[in-house]
Amino acid sequence: MYKYFISICFLFVFVNGQSQEQKKDTLIDAKKDSIIYKSNYGLRLGVDLSKPILAQFNNTYSGLEIVGDYRIKKNLYIAAEVGYEEETTAEDYTNSTVKGSYLRLGVNYNVYKNWLDMNNEIFIGYRYGFSLFDQTLNSYTPNVITGLDDNPIYFPSNANTTANTASDLNAHWSEFVIGLKVETFKNFFVSFSGSYKILMSVKEPDNFETLYAPGFNRIFESSTGFGFNYTMTYLIPFKKK
Repeated sequence: MYKYFISICFLFVFVNGQSQEQKKDTLIDAKKDSIIYKSNYGLRLGVDLSKPILAQFNNTYSGLEIVGDYRIKKNLYIAAEVGYEEETTAEDYTNSTVKGSYLRLGVNYNVYKNWLDMNNEIFIGYRYGFSLFDQTLNSYTPNVITGLDDNPIYFPSNANTTANTASDLNAHWSEFVIGLKVETFKNFFVSFSGSYKILMSVKEPDNFETLYAPGFNRIFESSTGFGFNYTMTYLIPFKKK
């Protein structure tokens, strides 16, 4: 009887020991599977390289743009661009120069799901844009009506070269953005983005139209336009979570 009792005790101890080992292994595996990779949260600043590149190939244009964003949630960023542009537009019968500054402010949402500790983005966004600028009509060739109904308007060969500057002009617009941002080195990012712009309002000078608004680009009759950015930015991390 004692032999059977001792055997049962040994069997219980063995089974209990095996059970404890299995629980220990399960906990270790669970810890391995539950490793959390934290991402950097902070301020990202940089420049748009497309503008100095454009200026190298177009002697009627110059510009500089500073870009930045701040991460407020896992996939949500507050984003802004501030810059300065000067553009000379030459038409058949007019030549004008616009120069001024602008601000675009909005948000980006990252729709890309990163692997492990990667920090790349495929983002969509919105911007409200505002610019304040001056426009100078450098020269123009006025159209002349002869006074006879059967004769068309003609343009004399002599152009008026007296410059006329209109100050304190402004433009407001909405902008929808889509882009790609890649972390090439630690905290260093390269980004490509395109935007579709819708002009909401523009202040026109007297007796002439606004042909170009800094930050918006060329103004067409449709009051819409497109933009492109190629940026390099650096992330200043404040915390991880």
